Amino acid sequence: MKSRNRGQTSLKRRWRSHTALRAIAQLPKELRARVAAASLPWGPRSVRRSFERALSRTGDRHAALAELDHLQRRLISQDARKIWGAEHPNAVDQH
Repeated sequence: MKSRNRGQTSLKRRWRSHTALRAIAQLPKELRARVAAASLPWGPRSVRRSFERALSRTGDRHAALAELDHLQRRLISQDARKIWGAEHPNAVDQH
């Protein structure tokens, strides 16, 4: 598979259809904004599922959004360690 503009990554890659745009449009405004500003290519199902899990744990929308940010930072950190090694600036240990 060609990498196109993704660059090198160890994260899963999936083919997305045009229906993903419709699914993104159906997300709540705060989640659409997260997807638009995200450093990772969040899918609409994935961001909704992660948000709903975080919301059920925290009971607070702001805390759930903060958990999404933390999850994204953790995934970026893991990927940076795998691709560029532990010395990369984004390869910080985040638990």
